[in-house]
Amino acid sequence: MAGFGEMLFSSPIFLFLFLPVVLTVYLMLPGTKVKNLWLLLMSLAFYSWGQIDFILLLLASTLMNFGLGLWVDRSDSTLQRRLVIAVAVFVNIGVLVFFKYADFIIQTLNSVLILVGLGMVHTPHIPLPIGISFFTFHALSYVLDVYRRKWKAASDPKDVALYIFFFPQLIAGPILRWSAIGPQLLRRTISRDVFADGVRRFVGGLAKKTILANSVALPADQIFSLPAGELSAPVAWFGIVCYTLQIYFDFSGYSDMAVGMGKMFGFEFLENFQFPYTAQSIRDFWRRWHISLATWFRDYLYIPLGGNRISEVRTCLNLMIVFFLCGLWHGASLTFVAWGLYHGFFLVLERTRFGGLMTKLPRSLRHVYTMFVVMMGWVIFRTNTFTASGDFFHALFGLAPAHYAQSLACYTTNQVIWAIGFGVLFIGPLWNWLQTSFASLGRAVPAAARPFVQVLGSALEIILLVALLLISSAWLASGTYNPFIYFRF
Repeated sequence: MAGFGEMLFSSPIFLFLFLPVVLTVYLMLPGTKVKNLWLLLMSLAFYSWGQIDFILLLLASTLMNFGLGLWVDRSDSTLQRRLVIAVAVFVNIGVLVFFKYADFIIQTLNSVLILVGLGMVHTPHIPLPIGISFFTFHALSYVLDVYRRKWKAASDPKDVALYIFFFPQLIAGPILRWSAIGPQLLRRTISRDVFADGVRRFVGGLAKKTILANSVALPADQIFSLPAGELSAPVAWFGIVCYTLQIYFDFSGYSDMAVGMGKMFGFEFLENFQFPYTAQSIRDFWRRWHISLATWFRDYLYIPLGGNRISEVRTCLNLMIVFFLCGLWHGASLTFVAWGLYHGFFLVLERTRFGGLMTKLPRSLRHVYTMFVVMMGWVIFRTNTFTASGDFFHALFGLAPAHYAQSLACYTTNQVIWAIGFGVLFIGPLWNWLQTSFASLGRAVPAAARPFVQVLGSALEIILLVALLLISSAWLASGTYNPFIYFRF
């Protein structure tokens, strides 16, 4: 049977029931082992709420990876250890391919069969388990980190299950490493300051998602669903601006919520975004965007392939392989593959003389180049077919007549305009700058006045956080449009 619906972080049932109950009980429980067991049970409940169909399959996969980890950890035979890794890669990637790519492979095969005049292959639709890509990469990281002696294998399968199913990262990352989380499963502490920082990150992420991402999501979805004949250049540009902001604040908001919840439970997660829209090149962009995915591909694929320690031709080929798979990881569609290869092409291009010329340009021009490339890439990422991509590009550059063009005024509501304005302000480190400036101001005032300034700063922060939480909650309670882009991955 299917679940009761997706329990997203930005859903009322998660915010007002699930998280408060889980957190309250967790803080009352004694000992790390008991706390871990509670988190595991609640993580399984979280996954089952959204999709109970595959819970036994994924638990069986987790138990298999636990056994492979023990095997590779205890073995001194190089050949045997490599055999274990081969089995882990084959089985985990096999499960991912079956559930995520089988329909895509069959559709592609049928297209070829039709071209050569043969009959089609008919198979039932294969449903996609929630978060299967994140699940697979966590499982592989567990066995590979044990193989590399980054951290020892777990002695208890419940630890591996918690590492893989831990609900803050289960459906949207960040992708965690066993070598980073394994030690924290054995011992961790929660201080008042760390917990408070977790609350800040969670509320800030929730505000990003509900106030900014959701506000621009509706016009983005509406514009990208328009027929080619209704797309004018201003509407198309407005649509891609909205989507560029939506995908960043949607995904980084979820990552902030995950990092914040991790801190509340005493865990330290990898940061997943570092102001990617301030990047000066595509290479710089990928140092800042979806960091946990980019570094996973770097450490577990790019470097084993030889990285940049080999010939320039092989290095460029490795980059294209990595970004081909990066695109495919995002979805079983040729447009995702094209998006990955598109970014791979610019990364290769920046390794040529072109990259050297780029470094000599003013920062503003380098930023314009980067954002233009990224936004054009989002067109490929967002559209479902190459025909739709081509139509949208034609509209962007005024190359196709829009006989029934929609008016831009249909989409420029006050809420959307305010969201775009605040979104542009907060795609950079403005909030960090404000905090640093206030701290500097506090140190500059006379010593006698510093306690007052500190109290004032804390009070203002609390007021702001409460206001953001109330506004976000009100919008959710009113049924505001609440999609989530990365949920399907």
